[in-house]
Amino acid sequence: MAEDELITLARLHRVATRYADWRGREVDVPRETLVAVLAALGVDASGPAAVRSALERRAGPGPLLPPVVVLRRGAAASPPEVPDGPAELSVALDSGEVVALPGGLAAGLPPDVPCGWHRLRARAHDRQGDRYESAPLLLAPAALRRPERAWGFTVQLYSLRSGGSWGMGDLRDLADFAVWSARGPGAGFTLVNPLHATEAVPPIGPSPYSPMSRRFAAPIYLRVEDLPEYAALSAAGRERVAALAAPLRVPPHGVAAPRADALIDRDAVWAAKLEALELLHRVPLSDRERREFEEFRAREGKALTAYATWCAISEEHGADWRRWPAPLREAGSPAVADAARRLASRVDLHAWLQWRLDGQLGAAQRAAREAGMPVGVVHDLAVGVAHGGADSWIYRDLMAPGMSVGAPPDEFNQLGQDWGQPPWRPDRLAGAAYAPFREMLAATLRHGGGLRLDHAMQVSRLWWVPEGGSPAEGTYVGYDRDALLGCLIWEAERAGAVVVGEDLGTVEPEVRAGLAERGVLGTSLLWFEHDAEGRPKPPGEWRELSLATVGTHDMPPITGFLHGDHIALRERLGLLTGPAAEQAAEHRRRLAGWLALLHAEGLLAAGPEEVLAALADGSPAFDAAVVSALHAFLGRTPARLAGIALADAVGERRTQNQPGTVDEYPNWRVPLADAEGRAVLLDDLPGRRLNLGR
Repeated sequence: MAEDELITLARLHRVATRYADWRGREVDVPRETLVAVLAALGVDASGPAAVRSALERRAGPGPLLPPVVVLRRGAAASPPEVPDGPAELSVALDSGEVVALPGGLAAGLPPDVPCGWHRLRARAHDRQGDRYESAPLLLAPAALRRPERAWGFTVQLYSLRSGGSWGMGDLRDLADFAVWSARGPGAGFTLVNPLHATEAVPPIGPSPYSPMSRRFAAPIYLRVEDLPEYAALSAAGRERVAALAAPLRVPPHGVAAPRADALIDRDAVWAAKLEALELLHRVPLSDRERREFEEFRAREGKALTAYATWCAISEEHGADWRRWPAPLREAGSPAVADAARRLASRVDLHAWLQWRLDGQLGAAQRAAREAGMPVGVVHDLAVGVAHGGADSWIYRDLMAPGMSVGAPPDEFNQLGQDWGQPPWRPDRLAGAAYAPFREMLAATLRHGGGLRLDHAMQVSRLWWVPEGGSPAEGTYVGYDRDALLGCLIWEAERAGAVVVGEDLGTVEPEVRAGLAERGVLGTSLLWFEHDAEGRPKPPGEWRELSLATVGTHDMPPITGFLHGDHIALRERLGLLTGPAAEQAAEHRRRLAGWLALLHAEGLLAAGPEEVLAALADGSPAFDAAVVSALHAFLGRTPARLAGIALADAVGERRTQNQPGTVDEYPNWRVPLADAEGRAVLLDDLPGRRLNLGR
């Protein structure tokens, strides 16, 4: 096979044949990777004849219109091209009015066409005769409004326990924390980890970034006692709920010292909550509640029914649908319909859980706004879902088989990452007019003032790793960035929400520019903010359109980072690609630069040599001062939003997640603690001195 033909075919399908790594070096993608990725896109590239045949098909006549057209207010687009001349275009508005476009899309839409979804119609006469086609058309706002400057906490909600929660943080804790942080320290927002749906039965995967569904939320975050049905329980029923909760409660200080070393046990939490929720589900709804429940089910439509059905079947056959009996692996099969009828009560239970989650999510956002937060709760949207989860079952035809999303090797994950999540097929997602993506955005934004887009490149390109290969053997596959961003901006505009894109790592410059142009904030991570010579950036050189933070959930908190805990941990786990001594020396060199800048800015009294000497001895003498200085530094940047990790504010040293590990480290199971390792509860915060740098 001529390599240039394979390369041409790959590029036609937006498959990268080479890329720049994190050091800026050009890397050629292996031929085997290109063949495998093209196969996942439905393109046979197994041999020279197959490649030529695929190229010939691409060269043939195509449709007048793409599957979906997405435009920005005030922007022009390329008109459809046909062999014998331009197509005649018109737009059928959502209102029913039809607007002719004599100048085509190149002239842009008339200014009185409202933003939203319409239908583009095309008529042309060419060698194939008269042709009529139509496609969905989204007119998105030009850009989101820039938020006012504000700071807020970033919180791993499950780790924020209270005396009232069942062993892990829940939605009542979120509401109470938002109210306290708004009225006390004056926070403007609370950014939480993804609250996406987990497995329906134990074992429950700990990672909030590898959910079963991004469309629906996790019932494990419900506060049982806040549900209306709890008030209607008999005395015996309440006693049973109390008995289920008792072993999971964390005692307040002064009663018994909470164990900070005890990890969060999601399996125990969900087993107890599920039994309690089943008890509450048997409480009859009033006529008004029944109407509201049915209205909710109608609003959520087929997606909710399919998700609840997946939950019910997974209770019998396990969470991975790929291991179910063959007739049940197709969501639309007669066998699944039969199972849904047989399991109707369980399907109803899981739909009811989503209804009650909708209520508690809404209550948390209302509490945050009523307490004075200008933004409120900012929800985190994961990159994808687990291979065997609900979304990959419901949207199986839209997923790329045999592929996982991940990341190429970079400075902090030098072996690369395989996140074990199937990617959308770009062509089929477009063919569905991006409906699953849009519905997911709308659901996430319904009860939030903002959205954090984890791995912002998901709207432009994703790193696909062929099954059985290492993360380093993957490649980038491109998506229609304008279309995905248009959907994102429209849904955020409708919700009046701010959007933050996590644009760290090897992100194309045009992606960052495209996000900023549309009013999407980037992410400025202090430890990564260097100039071209590798020197720490002074505060005045930081981006304005960004969320500025010191660290991220994939790194240790500030105190742990200062002491090089991440290097020691990665060495112990065999994740380093070079000698630990060299990594430690480079870490000290970079840290010295930041300490010198903090000292020069007048934020840190001690000089870098003095601080480094203490750190070398393992002394915490300057830990609190450095944390305070770093937080104050964020306040000097022009960033619209500044995020302070609650873990940093209380002195926590342990990291929440070590990329590249599963069970080697207790990822996503570490409860909040202070610098001495003592558990910190939500109830303790009002009386604590927090290190906020302000």
